[in-house]
Amino acid sequence: MNPSAEKQTQTFKSLLQTLTEKYELVKLGGGPKRIQSEHEKGKLTARERISYLIDKDSDFLEVGAFAADGMYKEEGGCPSAGVVTGIGYVSGRMCVIVANDATVKAGAWFPMTAKKNLRAQEIAMENHLPVIYLVDSAGVYLPMQNEIFPDKEHFGRQFRNNAKMSSMGIVQVAAIMGSCVAGGAYLPIMSDEAMIVDKTGSIFLAGSFLVKAAIGETIDNETLGGATTHCEISGVTDNKYANDPECLDAIRKIFAKLGANPNAGFDRIESKDPGISGEKLLEIFPMDRAKPYEMREIIAGLVDGGELDEYKKDYGKTLICGTARVNGWAVGIVANQRKIVKTAKGEMQMGGVIYSDSADKAARFIMNCNQRKIPLVFLQDVSGFMVGSKAEHGGIIKDGAKMVNAMANSVVPKFTILVGNSYGAGNYAMCGKAYDPRLIYSWPTAQMAVMSGASAAKTLLQIKIASLKKTGKEISPEEENQLLEEITSKYNEELSPYYAASRLWVDGVIDPRETRKVISMGIEAANHAPITERFNVGVIQT
Repeated sequence: MNPSAEKQTQTFKSLLQTLTEKYELVKLGGGPKRIQSEHEKGKLTARERISYLIDKDSDFLEVGAFAADGMYKEEGGCPSAGVVTGIGYVSGRMCVIVANDATVKAGAWFPMTAKKNLRAQEIAMENHLPVIYLVDSAGVYLPMQNEIFPDKEHFGRQFRNNAKMSSMGIVQVAAIMGSCVAGGAYLPIMSDEAMIVDKTGSIFLAGSFLVKAAIGETIDNETLGGATTHCEISGVTDNKYANDPECLDAIRKIFAKLGANPNAGFDRIESKDPGISGEKLLEIFPMDRAKPYEMREIIAGLVDGGELDEYKKDYGKTLICGTARVNGWAVGIVANQRKIVKTAKGEMQMGGVIYSDSADKAARFIMNCNQRKIPLVFLQDVSGFMVGSKAEHGGIIKDGAKMVNAMANSVVPKFTILVGNSYGAGNYAMCGKAYDPRLIYSWPTAQMAVMSGASAAKTLLQIKIASLKKTGKEISPEEENQLLEEITSKYNEELSPYYAASRLWVDGVIDPRETRKVISMGIEAANHAPITERFNVGVIQT
């Protein structure tokens, strides 16, 4: 490895070290003391429960690990939004798992907790995957109840989703392994089967203190809503178990007997290794955002055998479109090309920018993939659409609309990976979060915003200076530079992939070498849901 490549790899690995350190911190939840406290109660933590539940040596794709990262500082933070969610395998069956983390504010629901729970249910509904709820929550975090209780995408939406999933035939199994209070009590009871752990699990609409205050009755929580009460008297829960492992074993037995459902029929053959190693992938992706690179080399590190069958290779060169395989699954890839390219007319096109010809090509390719039932993978490193009189006169808005229309109306599942820039309308056209990708993950090298940090900072600076001048205040060059630094610092923080992950604009930040796993598990999940709609782009200009 030459010195330049070695430096590049080391810089990338430092980003990955940061990723590892942040994830290890997230996994501690509320911290070692809270974990010890759960153990002293005879309970496993949320992550320990998931580890015990899923099949040995199987993959678990975590969704929203960095949710709420850096948020709720005044409340002491809420690591991973106080709930662990993801896609895993139980008794050989792929499923969605949702586990409250009682080490974080007793598993209370913050606004981001609700958003994350709803995201997990959305994944289950889109992919027709069974759901396992491991319930251990103190309910809504009351100081923020106005941000979590009444709106459409708040706490109550999960119960609506429970009912919808039931009508869709999606199996839901719940285990009450700790507190389950107030409105939260409806989630396990609206599931198909509700089990409870003796002495540690409890479920009631109001706890003993509230009951005393409301109606004057004196009663302890165990008698009010413990395992014996609900399994032998009320019949609210189905079966009780002596401890967490015994309860989790019972879930495994349920899943071992689930019948098979029709699938979507996506094509899969025996997998091959990618065309280049993961280490090489780290070497060739540049840290310098202004430096061009060959996206085909990145694709070679993601697809089986490095083989890509390109569509219209010599046309619309700032977008690469083609079919390939990822872990055996057939995929259609739409990827931004960041290097400067030359057209047949001898014109030079800027890399990372979508031109009229590339948008037209992508629209047609997306239509083909829908016709052939091939899932789509979008690899984002995009600055936006081309601007200027030549682009406008050439109909860039019309061609961009065709691409967005085809992508938005796609009925095959879409998966999005942010590898570099994700700016402005380019984010939309390349299947950003607003366009319902089944999964959307980011490399630690990605940035998401309306525009780049440098462009935004200069624009915001000019707005700020103009505003100050209106009040009669002039600022010196030194003050102007200081203001620019402050604006740049704030904007760069918002560009971070962790900022996006904390707000669930992406499902997580991953090591590039995990990209194949994300795409493969995503397609496997999507294959559980037969396609029932026909692809129709509606009315667009031609």
